[in-house]
Amino acid sequence: MKINDPASPASPEAPATPAESSQSLSSLALPTVLAEATTRLAGAGIDTPRREARLLMAHVLGTDLAGLLARGALDAAEHAAFGAALARRVAHEPMAYITGHAGFWSLDLETSPATLIPRADSETLIEALLAQRPDRAAVRTILDLGTGTGCLLLAALGEYPGAWGVGVDLAPAAAALAARNARRTGLAGRCAMLAADWAAPLQGRFDVVFSNPPYIPRGDLAGLMRDVRDHEPMRALDGGPDGLDAYRHLTFLLPSLLAPGGIAIFEVGIGQDRDMPALARAAGLDIAAIRTDLGGIPRAVLMQRATA
Repeated sequence: MKINDPASPASPEAPATPAESSQSLSSLALPTVLAEATTRLAGAGIDTPRREARLLMAHVLGTDLAGLLARGALDAAEHAAFGAALARRVAHEPMAYITGHAGFWSLDLETSPATLIPRADSETLIEALLAQRPDRAAVRTILDLGTGTGCLLLAALGEYPGAWGVGVDLAPAAAALAARNARRTGLAGRCAMLAADWAAPLQGRFDVVFSNPPYIPRGDLAGLMRDVRDHEPMRALDGGPDGLDAYRHLTFLLPSLLAPGGIAIFEVGIGQDRDMPALARAAGLDIAAIRTDLGGIPRAVLMQRATA
């Protein structure tokens, strides 16, 4: 799922309350419950409803998809818990908020409505870094501006074992979540997570500067998928009138943040790679490379100090 997809089709029925969803599941037999849940999810316009029903069930039962095969029926408490989880998904609450975690790169990260959910598109930034700096000893310091769950910083630290990093997020709840993820991944001793306004409190320079800033043009926010528009934090999505507000600010910060030979890697939205060269030049930077995501969309823009 991409955050700048068009809105999902409207649900043909009002979202059910947890109690209504539980009551609508007429059987304790697991196959029947899954079939009924699949029908409800499909009616709400959820993609891959059968798979999502099974993922919700696995979450409620504390097992994996294979483990569902060993279960024939639910008890009353499991039945009620599944009905409540189903109601949340029928209302288009993202799966990652219901389960409380999401995968990114090689990591399993805690998620919460304080931050955007990590997405596969953002893994393009890690791929870009590895391509640009294949020597695992070449990166010693990493900065992640707008760190959210900490996904970019923590994934990069996992690939560069000698590196140390700083993650910064404006929202204290997001910075706290990133710190929990650092502990969850065993990387807390190699990073610090700060609540601050971009790079305002920082003094040092970094070999790598990441950012996945808000980049959705304000006029496009209403057309986002319901899962995103109604549940993920708007401050992390709203990029201003043209979607470029954060990039204008951050590119001018980069000369004071990049160490000699350092690179910055920013995630961009669809078509915004065409705007970045002018912003980079105005800040005394060159575009070193642009890398596409799995859909062929330019997603990671790499910048460095201008050479001439």
